[in-house]
Amino acid sequence: MTSVPDPTLVRVRAFAVACLLGLIALGLAWELWLAPTGSGSLAFKVLPLALALAGLLRHRMYTYRWLSLLVWLYVAEGLVRGVTERGLGAQLALLQVALSLLLFAACVWHVRWRQRNAPAPAPAPP
Repeated sequence: MTSVPDPTLVRVRAFAVACLLGLIALGLAWELWLAPTGSGSLAFKVLPLALALAGLLRHRMYTYRWLSLLVWLYVAEGLVRGVTERGLGAQLALLQVALSLLLFAACVWHVRWRQRNAPAPAPAPP
C-alpha cells in the first residue's frame, strides 16, 4: 500500500530543489563564463550542492538538516563578494545570497513540517 505524499511537503521539496539547482547553475555560470575568478577553479564550490541534490530528491531528512547548515557558507561568500566586487560580480553575489536564504528557508520548513506531522511513536511495552 502506497501512502499519498503530503502536498505541502511536495511543494516545499520542489522549491528547495529549484533553489538548489539555481545555486548550482549560478555557481557554474558565474565562475566559468559570466565573471570568472582566476582559472575557474572556484566552480568546484558547487560540488557539495550537487551531492545534496540526491538526498533532497530522496526526501532524506538528514540531507535537509546538513544542507541548512552548509548553505550559510554560500551566504557568507555572497556577502563578502557582494561588498568587495563591482559590476556583474556583485550582482551575482547578491543573487547567490538570495537563493541561499530561500534554500535555507525551504530546508527549515521541510524539517519542521515533517517533525510536526510525524506519526506518534508506539508506546513502550509494560
